[in-house]
Amino acid sequence: MITENIVAICRKVGKAIASFGIVAIATLAFLLASDLILPSSAAAYPFWAQQTAPETPREATGRIVCANCHLAEKAAEIEIPHSVLPDRVFDAVVKIPYDLEAKEIYGDGSEGDLQVGAVLMLPEGFKIAPEDRIPAELQEKVGGIYYQEYQQGQENVVMVGPLPGSVYAEEGIHFPILSPNPATDKNVNFGKFSVHVGANRGRGQIGPAGNMTNNNQFRASASGTIAAVTASETGGYEITIDKGNASVVELIPPGPQLIVAEGEAIAEGQPLTEDPNVGGFGQKDTEIVLQSSTRVAFLVGFLGLIMLAQLLLVIKKKQVERVQAAEMNF
Repeated sequence: MITENIVAICRKVGKAIASFGIVAIATLAFLLASDLILPSSAAAYPFWAQQTAPETPREATGRIVCANCHLAEKAAEIEIPHSVLPDRVFDAVVKIPYDLEAKEIYGDGSEGDLQVGAVLMLPEGFKIAPEDRIPAELQEKVGGIYYQEYQQGQENVVMVGPLPGSVYAEEGIHFPILSPNPATDKNVNFGKFSVHVGANRGRGQIGPAGNMTNNNQFRASASGTIAAVTASETGGYEITIDKGNASVVELIPPGPQLIVAEGEAIAEGQPLTEDPNVGGFGQKDTEIVLQSSTRVAFLVGFLGLIMLAQLLLVIKKKQVERVQAAEMNF
């Protein structure tokens, strides 16, 4: 009797485990399918810029919000055609120059190569070209870059990054842009428009919440004598400053190199570490003209008429000179 009960219990447990396995597999398949069909945005660069300025990356002052976290000023370059025709795919190249030998400090304190990223603000109607419209030569330059809209439905403002700086810093980040067609889009007109680009290399000094990252030079908050320098559990340092009647403990995160030692007298505001930041942010403003092919044809025709008129004037002048010479000889 006892044996039969044990067998019955084992059968029930086996059925429960089997049903649980089926439910677990079904749940996992559902989650994977939902991630593929409705992917969620990753909380990483350039997500932070979208948090600090959700509507537009360019402030009323003209500054792009990336400069709020990447405090060092660096150069940014963009190569873009002066004018384009409607419904054409062209290449906009953002270059982010920096010393490729430089190493940056990561969040865990280790060193590595810099990463780069960019935000490109195009005129209304311009957008990243569909894959079937991108020429093979340009597609090869683009590679596997993923372009993200700054705001959903805002196709003319796109971001990329982070990307390995050793690959994209010198050759630049290629943006395959499709120009709008005013014939089919009544919200777009021919004319000259502004283009804004922001480019960063390396990590920022300020987080989106206003907190300092380990990519900073840390300074003493009080004057006194350094009583102790001890390693913290997080991998950084704890520096105790004796002010005479009290003491202050400075917390240094992992990464920055100390430039002070125990027993050293220090003043308020004096650096405790080297400045580890080798990156920075830069922005560039330029213009592009959406040109009408009809206007170009009329311009070419007008220039041709001017050249023809000048040629006829020269011929007429030569004719007059011959008549005058004949009259003088007569």
